[in-house]
Amino acid sequence: MIRPVRLLILGTGGMANSHAMNFSTISDAQLVAAVDVDLVRVQGFALRHGISNTFTSLDEAIAWGEFDAVANVTPDSIHYPTTLKLLAAGKHVFCEKPLAENYAKADEMATLAGQLGLVNMVNLTYRNVAQVQAARQLVLSGAIGTVRHVEASYLQSWLVSKAWGDWATESQWLWRLSTKHGSNGVLGDVGIHILDFAGYGAATDIDHIFARLKTFEKAPGNRIGEYDLDANDSFTMTAEFANGAMGVIHASRWATGHLNELRLRMHGDKGAIEVFHSLDRSTLRACLGDDVEKAVWKEMEVEPVLTNYQRFVDAVLAGETREPDFRHAANLQRILDLAMESHRERRELAV
Repeated sequence: MIRPVRLLILGTGGMANSHAMNFSTISDAQLVAAVDVDLVRVQGFALRHGISNTFTSLDEAIAWGEFDAVANVTPDSIHYPTTLKLLAAGKHVFCEKPLAENYAKADEMATLAGQLGLVNMVNLTYRNVAQVQAARQLVLSGAIGTVRHVEASYLQSWLVSKAWGDWATESQWLWRLSTKHGSNGVLGDVGIHILDFAGYGAATDIDHIFARLKTFEKAPGNRIGEYDLDANDSFTMTAEFANGAMGVIHASRWATGHLNELRLRMHGDKGAIEVFHSLDRSTLRACLGDDVEKAVWKEMEVEPVLTNYQRFVDAVLAGETREPDFRHAANLQRILDLAMESHRERRELAV
């Protein structure tokens, strides 16, 4: 009988609960430890999820060592130093996105993981959406012909709605608005998701981009307590893809009326596909064959897909990294870095 993969959860904030709940449903995974600098928080998290061992430092956990793999759910700026320590200790890593704050660090993480032969994956959560997986297969099959135009959007409204809490009073939101607290704004937070959603769904890479970023006034002097609210709130990007298609990609936290919504439209010379995903539903529509003449769209049924969590556990058991890996996430980070450079220089840049 194969021993379950012994998992440690690093960081016990909000997203860590999702990791713990998902891994706890996998028979080949066992949650054995949790780490957080906040003793009360880590103990509460461990109690809630039935985890036996807790630590207030990663070094203590590594010295203990009774785990095989780690879900790194620390804040963005902490991914780099903690992941390097874990890789050096011979641990497989499932890291939250973005992999790092910039391409140089993400590249170092991907290179080291590859050199050490350790399983490495990034939790690009929208790979879990069966509809985008099915859309990719339709593109690869040639069902819509040559892709000519791509539209992708990620819309959130938490800066104008308290549906997820009061961002102006809660640190879990305020840090996301402050560059000195490690945030690259909406570009860094969800930009990697929508870039992956677009490129993966359209089965092609981005070649050139031109981006604009915008930070809106949110408080007097754009400051609340220790938080300078200077990170970007919205971005727009025009893109040219490796297959020759043109595209527009945008994201905003000011999208009133949209709690958390992704949309991908792909138009080819033989047909078109639209993927819609929100908190409560996902749909895949297509306009194919004879329906193209009259612009008739039909919803398509799709089969469920394995989650990133399951695929990471399977990867560790097999000793073989699966997509999306660190290298893929590093390449996406390069585009995000170039988007910021493109904004500063007001010019198009080649990826």
